[in-house]
This record gives sequence, structure tokens and C-alpha cells, in this order.
Amino acid sequence: MSAASEPLLRIERLSVRLPKGADRAHAVRALELEAHANEILCIVGESGSGKSMAANAIMRLLPPGVRVESGRILFEGRDLLSVSEAEMREIRGGRIAMVFQEPMTALNPLRTIGDQIGEMFRIHTRLGRREIEARVLALLEEVRIPDPAASARAYPHELSGGQRQRAMIAMALALEPRVLIADEPTTALDVTTQAQILALIRDLQRRNGMAVLFITHDFGVVAEIADRVAVMQNGELVEEGPVRELLEAPRHPYTRQLLAAVPSLVPPAPKPVADAPALTVKDLTKVFRTGGFLGRGVRVTRALDRVSLSLPKGATLGIVGESGSGKSTMARCIVRLLDPDEGTIRIGDVDVTAMSKRELRAERRRVQMVFQDPFASLNPRRRAGDLVAQGPIAHGTPRKEALAKARELFALVGLDPASVDRYPHEFSGGQRQRIGLARALALEPEILVADEPVSALDVSVQAQVLQLLADLKSRLGLSMLFVTHDLRVAAQICDLVAVMHDGRVVETGPAATVFTEPRHEYTRALIDAIPGRRWSERIAAGEVSPAALAEVAPSEPRRRGIP
Repeated sequence: MSAASEPLLRIERLSVRLPKGADRAHAVRALELEAHANEILCIVGESGSGKSMAANAIMRLLPPGVRVESGRILFEGRDLLSVSEAEMREIRGGRIAMVFQEPMTALNPLRTIGDQIGEMFRIHTRLGRREIEARVLALLEEVRIPDPAASARAYPHELSGGQRQRAMIAMALALEPRVLIADEPTTALDVTTQAQILALIRDLQRRNGMAVLFITHDFGVVAEIADRVAVMQNGELVEEGPVRELLEAPRHPYTRQLLAAVPSLVPPAPKPVADAPALTVKDLTKVFRTGGFLGRGVRVTRALDRVSLSLPKGATLGIVGESGSGKSTMARCIVRLLDPDEGTIRIGDVDVTAMSKRELRAERRRVQMVFQDPFASLNPRRRAGDLVAQGPIAHGTPRKEALAKARELFALVGLDPASVDRYPHEFSGGQRQRIGLARALALEPEILVADEPVSALDVSVQAQVLQLLADLKSRLGLSMLFVTHDLRVAAQICDLVAVMHDGRVVETGPAATVFTEPRHEYTRALIDAIPGRRWSERIAAGEVSPAALAEVAPSEPRRRGIP
């Protein structure tokens, strides 16, 4: 093998041991991987497969109680597991950089973006203040953040999710690393922002000749940017190969299972919907005013601008759009967690916007909500059964009867009724979302408002939760408002779709019509931005062929380190 083909990073028989009491002994077991210059290696698998733990082992950032049991991680001829902490500090950030999944938790909320990027130069170089400031602005411009000077002065909360992720990428690229590790950097982003971040990473990788380890559970992302793919399950590498080979002819059953779980953008055949509305929203308006002093400099955001919608009885209406389009604000107004400024919300024939708090309390049980993050919406100090039972108890149901009903609901959503005595942290992400569903169903609502309920779940768990929602809706006769930025999910579960942009509904109609014959240019832009769109359609239909994959492959071939 020539020197040019030597990998930049080689993982040899790496095993990472978990603390006693964990579900299994090893987070990573006998892992063998190579990362080459001028190449993007996607590491794919569900939560718990060991993807992120392997990345943290490379950076020597394993959580307390977790340790490397055996193996080597070779970078530029050195074993990263045996170098001193001082040497590792020089490598970390300078030669190997990492972009984390959630920039809001990775960035310091008390320091400006420019200060945090500049820290890379202050620690690793001897540059002066002015030169550091110039380099920070150049980096922010390189990652295409609008108004780099203002963004450098901003704090993390003052930037959008996509801008924060770009700032994290700028920080990672500050010292021109040879290896970039991107850990689920686009999971919670809407499709247009996701497409921009993927294009940015691919462009920077080509220009800088880096090796990129891109960790993801989204095969659409894999089809969009990968050169090679490694599939992990329960800490072990089960399959590896060039992206076309793996997507066209996966060998391992687990890989085939993951591919089969990818939702298609092609909607199923439309079903008839009722004429009678379960929910009617007319001219709904909500304005937020923030900042300012003595009436000066007040920032006005029109989150909802005269929105009108109708949800037929027994149907699912999908609300899609980018972050900031007003989707979640509308959902919260409908369940009256927020009070609208204007407009009406009718549940059947009842106008809930005109009700007092006392009247609303009795009516509120008719509409219940499933939140995006079940871990944040479930009280960690209360048992799961108590969380499900608290709604009926608040409405007068005796505690013993409410807990018995909680056990029935656990069984209904596919959980073990005996687990009602466990706390939220003792469940997986998919199980916590099922608890959220059980809690919403406890009051026997007519309408279920689901706000991004599967956005953070693995594709296989996502498929299970979506199937569960469809089954429950059919069995219980529910009407559902489904808020999502994932158009593939909306295509599979929704009867009707409303597309929101800047607080307005720009297009609405049957899902089959909106996704196959979009009228509005914004709807077309959303559909075009879906990563691996054409590939995912063919995967779900079982029609993948070399010709189909050629359509989604980049038009410009990428150089690879392997001859």
C-alpha cells in the first residue's frame, strides 16, 4: 500500500467498557475502522449502537465510569490512547476536531460566539488580538453566517439553530484539522437548514482535503454525502462498504432493517375524510414583543398572521415548515398554552378562545398534546404511572382508578404495565415518547396535537411510534394535528397537509397532492431540500438500482484516499 493510501485515522480492535449495572458490558466491541483523507465516512446505527461512544473515545472524552478496555487509535503514527493529556490537548481541536449534535448545550451561553471561536487561537497559537478577530470573521464568512461581525458579537441564544451549528463548524475548522468528527450535526434541523449544513461540510471537506467521520441515523443524509458507510449495532461493526454498494445491496439483516424503516416521500393512496370539522382555526394571530427599554428598540415578531385551518373528524392534518414558521406557536395556541391575540379556535361547535380559565379547564381534556422532547416534558422526580395518572386525578378520578387506567394505557401504547413504577430516565427515548402518548390519551381526548413527536428518534423507533399513532387514531377515533419539519414523515402519516412560512399558511390540501404536485415555490423548495430524496423514494418502494443511485450521487466526483 502506498503512503498516499495510508489512513489518517485507524481504529484497531477498540473495545469500550461500560460501568457495572449497564444493559451490556461494552459500548464498543472490537471495532475496526479507517478514515482516509478526501473522504467522508458515515457511521450509521440506532441509539446505543456505539457510534458516539467511538467518537468520544477518539477524542478521549468518554463519560465518567466508561473506559477503553483494549485496542488502539492511531493518528499520524501515534496511539491516541497512550499519549499524555498535554499532547492530547494539542491534538484535540488542532488536528482532530469535533462538531457536536446540540450546539446550544456545547456552546457557553455566557460568552459571545466570536469569543468562543477565538479561544481556539488563544489556546493553540500565539496570534495577537486583532489577528484573532480577523480570523474569526473570516471563519464565520467561510461557513456562510449572515453578517459575520454581528454574529461574532452575539450570544448563542441570539442565533438560530442552523447559525449555531455553523458557528460550531467554524470553531472546529479554526486550526485546519486533518480529521473532522461530526456527531449527528443535522438531526434536529429543518430540511433547508439541513441541506445547507450538509453542503457546507461537503464543500469544506473537498477544499481542505480532510477526513470526515459523519455520525448519523438518517440514510437520506448517507445517500447525500457519504463515500463509505459503516453500520454499527450494539457496539459492533456489522457491515462496511462503499455507499453505492451498501445502499444497493446491503448484506446484513440489520442494515436491511434500517433501510426498510426509512419513510418514503410518496404518500399512500388518499383516504376519504369527513365533512364535519373536529377543529376549526380562523384568522389566528399571535405577536411576540421582546427587548426594548421604555418602549424603544422593541422587537416585534408576528409568529402567526391570520392563520385559518380545518381539521376534519378522524383525519390527520400535518403542519410542515421550517423552524420559525409558526408551527409550534399554533399548536400551543390550540391547546391554550398560549393565548392568541386575535382569531377563533373552535373544537366542534365550541369557541374555546372566548372561554374563561374555569370553563377552559373542563374543555381542555378534549384536546391533548404530545411534546417533541419527552425527557424534558416528563417530571424526572415522579414515576411514569403517576405522570400518566395525574391528568385524570386533576379532573376528579380517584387515584386508585387513575393508576389502574395508567396500566391499561401502558399496555395500549406497547409498554409493560409493570413498568409504571419506573422513573423516566429508566426508559429509552422511544419508550419515553410512548409514555407521553399514554399521558395524552389518559383524558380520552377527541383531538391529539403532536408537536415533532419523532424528530429525535432513530428511524426504526420512529417507524414504530408512527405506526402506533396510526393504530391509536384508528382504534380510538382520534383526530390529529401533526406538527413536523420532516416531510417524509408527514407524507406517510397525514391525510391533509398545510405548509407554513413566516407565520402564514402558503399551501394546503391532500398529502398526495401537496407532495406530488406542489403549487407554491416554498413547498417546492422544501421538497427539493430533503436529503437523499430520490433515493429514499426508491428505497421505500424497493426499487433501488444503480441508475437510481446515480441520480442522487454528487455531480462532481470526490477524490478518495483509497486507490
